[in-house]
This record gives sequence, structure tokens and C-alpha cells, in this order.
Amino acid sequence: MLVLTPLRGLLLRITAPQPASGRDERGASAVEYGLLVAGIAAIIIAAVFLLGQGVLNDLFTETCNSIGQNLNGNNC
Repeated sequence: MLVLTPLRGLLLRITAPQPASGRDERGASAVEYGLLVAGIAAIIIAAVFLLGQGVLNDLFTETCNSIGQNLNGNNC
């Protein structure tokens, strides 16, 4: 039983509620949000560069041809 007493004291100290440190963590949250926005922007930019030229050109050309054929019979 004597061996458990020091471990019990250590466990009580570890699990005891900690007092508020008084540190302001608003700046850390702002940095985290900034990193999140930068990551999302990087993904959007990568998607535009990877998919942009071929997909968008084909899509717009197909749409323009469809509209031209339906309205006045001209293609783009």
C-alpha cells in the first residue's frame, strides 16, 4: 500500500483542474485561420491551373457553338 501512495498523489496533481494561465490566445487563433485560408486558396489555385485551360476552353467553346447554332447558325 505504501507504493501506491506516491502514485496516487501524482495522479491527483495531474488530474487536478489547472488555474487559468491568463494568456491571450486570440492571436494564435488568427494565425490558424490565416493558415486555413491560405491552404484553401492554394488548393483553388492548383485546381484552376490543372483543370483551367483544357476544361474551360472546351466548355466555353461547346457552349458558344451550341448558342450560336440555336440562335443564328454560326459557330464560334
